[in-house]
Amino acid sequence: MDKSTGPAYCAYCNRGAAYSLNEVNPCIPGGRTAEDIASRLVELRFGNGRRVQASVRCFEAGGIVTTRQFSVSNVPAGSFSLAEARRIVGPYFRPNPWIYWTDFLVSWSAGVACFALTSRPEVVTAAAEWHWPLRVVFFLASALLYYRCSLFIHELVHIPANQFRVFRIVWNLLCGIPFLIPSFVYYTHIDHHRRKHYGTADDGEYIPLSHMPARQILFYLSQVLVIPALAVVRWGVLTPLTWINPPLRDWVHRHASSMVMDPKYIRPLPTKKALRLIRLQEALCFLFVWAMVSRMTVNNGLIFDEPLSLMFIAQVYLTGVFIVGVNALRTLGAHRWTSRGREMTFVEQMVDSVNYPHNPLIAGLWAPVGLRFHALHHIFPTMPYHALARAHRRLMAELPADSPYRLTEARSLTSEIAALWRRAGAHRAEDNRAAPPRALSA
Repeated sequence: MDKSTGPAYCAYCNRGAAYSLNEVNPCIPGGRTAEDIASRLVELRFGNGRRVQASVRCFEAGGIVTTRQFSVSNVPAGSFSLAEARRIVGPYFRPNPWIYWTDFLVSWSAGVACFALTSRPEVVTAAAEWHWPLRVVFFLASALLYYRCSLFIHELVHIPANQFRVFRIVWNLLCGIPFLIPSFVYYTHIDHHRRKHYGTADDGEYIPLSHMPARQILFYLSQVLVIPALAVVRWGVLTPLTWINPPLRDWVHRHASSMVMDPKYIRPLPTKKALRLIRLQEALCFLFVWAMVSRMTVNNGLIFDEPLSLMFIAQVYLTGVFIVGVNALRTLGAHRWTSRGREMTFVEQMVDSVNYPHNPLIAGLWAPVGLRFHALHHIFPTMPYHALARAHRRLMAELPADSPYRLTEARSLTSEIAALWRRAGAHRAEDNRAAPPRALSA
């Protein structure tokens, strides 16, 4: 491996600083050199434009995933260089606060208005024959807008804690607490992005659906009917009990405090610093639940003239089911779910994830806030949502024709879910054929 031909691009921190292989790299823990630690893909750039993957071993956020060595002449076709991809999308990593604030506040305000108009179509027109069609339109509009607001929780997880502090507070007050999804329930999402955890038992957001019976997909979708009610029980009933029962406190945190799809996932106990924020958000959710209960039963004229109607409660429940249901469908199409529980390489994780660049208006409804570019998000988790579409176009234009990144594209959500269903059925049939015959009973 030639050390003198040029500087190496630092792919350890995903930034554009250049360090030679035998130069101390401040991005690497311990201040060692890239050659010493055999860190992530290090790309040597030569004056004649040739490139070569130069690291002996690829260190991907927690573990050595492969041992490979390349020269200038034998870089394998179809390989994926994280450093090259990072160079292409380098200008797209700075979040724009104005976009975040405008998008969230406009979506939230319009959602509140549409939610109110769902039960008051007469405000729009006095013609009775239009009232039910308008109710349906306003309900769908409010649910989609609230859904968009909810998914800003995904952005907050990936933005450093010392940034967007006011936005975090406002989001929790306007969306996280009223929707019973305070931001701390999504902290575990980071495990989904850890290279050693993705697709394993440590990843609460992954179920190997491609290797399970197809009915498991239906079971996963059926949970949307009970999740809104379970959320009320979690915050309104279990929360105060955890204040007086430490063992229950730990159980609830481990088993009932995470936005995950694997019901067997066990969340690690929090640090003392995190626990203070968790308890604050839990208390606010508890107060909100019981404020709503009070509004259903108390109408003494002290604050409100009449309690909340059953129609209002039904609308809240149906909105919750709609949001959870659409998100469940989006989740089914976000990955191909091909892992068997073992650690996957970086390229395997990338190809197991899906981008939906086509039909942006429709895809933007069921996968808002950049989530239709899920594979790209897994490559660069800190890239802000408003830059993902442009970054994807740049990558498709500049990456080689045989780049595995091109395998991440899909035409539509329905086609991916249909393919998942076929894979699940096919693997089930293979398992049945491979199983030994059972002895006949006497």
